[in-house]
Amino acid sequence: MNITPTAIPDVFLIEPKVFGDERGFFFESFSHAKFEAAIGRQVKFVQDNHSKSAKNVLRGLHYQIQQVQGKLVRVVQGEVFDVAVDIRKSSPTFGRWVGEVLSADNNKQIWVPEGFAHGFLVLSDTAEFLYKTTDYYASEFERSIIWNDPTMDIKWPINGEPILSAKDQQAKTLATEEHFA
Repeated sequence: MNITPTAIPDVFLIEPKVFGDERGFFFESFSHAKFEAAIGRQVKFVQDNHSKSAKNVLRGLHYQIQQVQGKLVRVVQGEVFDVAVDIRKSSPTFGRWVGEVLSADNNKQIWVPEGFAHGFLVLSDTAEFLYKTTDYYASEFERSIIWNDPTMDIKWPINGEPILSAKDQQAKTLATEEHFA
């Protein structure tokens, strides 16, 4: 398993070693000890989530202002463009984003730590997305930053408008939404 920091050092790209032959493949998708050693701190995951979405669905950019969640994300069917945005006001990378294509073919994962907004755009006809969280979902603390906030200028690989939930259509800008100190 190869775990490397991205352009934002607290966000990590995880690439497992895949063993494959004519029968199929095997890889270790998670090792608690290796994960903690790579990111340099202890992490306790409490919830696993699984979503399925159609092409051009954009989910995010989501986070919780309390019961703050770190997320370990991956795709088991299809392909997405995954994005993490630093929303820690005191961080030197505040407002910056990193993006990576995650797919069932490349088996890559991303660690999105607490203090980041997260979202993804489905690139394939459908995609199934799995993620572990470090705290429980709490709708009363959930916030959303609009996907096309010009101050962040995320380079989403889409022509036209994405398909958004009603909640994500009402999302605020980074400047007007709550964020972390």
